Amino acid sequence: MHPAFSVIFFTTMSGAGYGLLALMSLLGTLDRLPADRWFGLAGLGLGFAAVSMGLLSSTFHLGHPERAWRAFSQWRSSWLSREGLIACITFLPAGLFALGWVLLQTHDGIWVAFGVATFLLSLATIGCTAMIYACLKPIPRWSNGWTLPVYLALGLMTGALWLDALALAFGLGDPLLAWIALGLVLVATVVKLGYWRHIDAAAPRSTAETATGLGGPGKVRLFEAPHTGENYLMREMGFRVARKHAAKLRRIALLLAFGVPLLLTLLLFLLSPLAGIAAAFLAAISAMAGVFVERWLFFAQARHAVTLYYGTSEV
Repeated sequence: MHPAFSVIFFTTMSGAGYGLLALMSLLGTLDRLPADRWFGLAGLGLGFAAVSMGLLSSTFHLGHPERAWRAFSQWRSSWLSREGLIACITFLPAGLFALGWVLLQTHDGIWVAFGVATFLLSLATIGCTAMIYACLKPIPRWSNGWTLPVYLALGLMTGALWLDALALAFGLGDPLLAWIALGLVLVATVVKLGYWRHIDAAAPRSTAETATGLGGPGKVRLFEAPHTGENYLMREMGFRVARKHAAKLRRIALLLAFGVPLLLTLLLFLLSPLAGIAAAFLAAISAMAGVFVERWLFFAQARHAVTLYYGTSEV
């Protein structure tokens, strides 16, 4: 599939934003984060900003962005519609929770209900984003049991790294936040490696023989292309990335998204406060860069079943 920048930016930013909102609301309601006004403003503000930028960028991939509002009416059958709807609904409890945190400097009492709702809806939004791709059966590399865990793990991981960095910057560092970030980095690493192992080892769901129904006589291959120039299907669904190039990008993604953040977060227990702040922010930035690369590969390595009619032997 064509790795459009707008969709890569959307899934990366909104995942980190909702991951940050989910963790701040959860830890806030559990009273593991202080109700400090400026910390709340920075953390929740960053979460809202990342989510808003991500959602806005997603409209750039639409042929008619001005019609995006119509997607909300298809929530009964479309994961895209459900995602948009839940994403917007999340702003209500999240905004009220932020109001209590920033203006009243509290997140207990009635604000706990808003925090719990923010946590659940944030996870639901990330889940809906994942299901947009996981429900597409013609694309086996998306339609599998690993897609949802990957999106949830990466969203929470990037959110945890940003939360840890912000807490240190405001002098509110808690070893628990570093341990949460470390745990989520390890979980995300295992899940992503599991996803790659699955798509590399999975048997093809469809071949040129099954797609055409001509497997009886023998091997089916493309004799001549059905057209002389590139069409929409080949441009959007026939994107190819060389195996060597993909392997190199996987190593880069592993290093930036998991290796560097893991090492820098471990160093937080040894560094001075000022150096720790720098290391924490570098860990978060590195993770975001790594997820960008990972997400590019997620789209670029996906093969749509329609490409079987354009020379691909199996998907």
